[in-house]
Amino acid sequence: MYRNRDFGINHIKARKDHRCYGMGLGIIILDDVYPGFPGDVRNASAFPFPVQYEIVEGVDIWKLVHEEDKSQCLAPIQRAAKKLESMGCRAIAAECGYFAYFQQDIAGYVDVPVFMSSLLQVPFAQQLIGQNKVVGIMMARKAELRDHHLESVGIRIGSNYVIEGAEDDGKCTQFENLWYAPARPDVPEAYYDKAQEEFVQVCVEFYNAHDNMGAMMLECTGMQPFARAIQREIDIPIFSWGTLLDYAYSVVVHRDYYGHV
Repeated sequence: MYRNRDFGINHIKARKDHRCYGMGLGIIILDDVYPGFPGDVRNASAFPFPVQYEIVEGVDIWKLVHEEDKSQCLAPIQRAAKKLESMGCRAIAAECGYFAYFQQDIAGYVDVPVFMSSLLQVPFAQQLIGQNKVVGIMMARKAELRDHHLESVGIRIGSNYVIEGAEDDGKCTQFENLWYAPARPDVPEAYYDKAQEEFVQVCVEFYNAHDNMGAMMLECTGMQPFARAIQREIDIPIFSWGTLLDYAYSVVVHRDYYGHV
């Protein structure tokens, strides 16, 4: 924590319209009240780099994921993105994979890199595993995924991917207790051990149903706390919000290299 200063920083000057400095990732957070385990995008404690949250006012899980007309979400998301940009964030992300719907809208609206959805990694994963294998996309709810979500992040419809929903048919009760308005309690809550047991089982079943699955993509903000547990059962690459945000920070704040020859 108490490292020497970067001697490459000698002269400083203002960046256009930036109010704060030393910022990392700006993360758009849904206007919804539920907790997240460490590793969840809305839990700041596990990030190894600085993050700045901005609530997208008036847009909750239900409006983003379940409502058919998503046009009402665009203006609040644009405002949140502009706020994060003006504060000085070097890149902008969001907390839910279904923000994929607005990837092109926001990437063209601000002047910093935009990572609106974990699903941005699917085309990359497809290239890594080859055409004879599939990427398993684990969504929160399969039925709420539209072609527009996929196309907006560069996924070719009908290419080598398969889709499953973790919450479909009530398979992950702990996830529903946090994210699904018709089922969750007045005070959203969940138990880590139970959530891990349920979710790992769903992922294993998904993997076993597709003998040519070469990688798995975890869409939801709250899935990556369990990625290590999944990989103990399924020995394939696991992509998540965690892998995307680590990558996002690395390209906008490149690390220095120290060693010897």
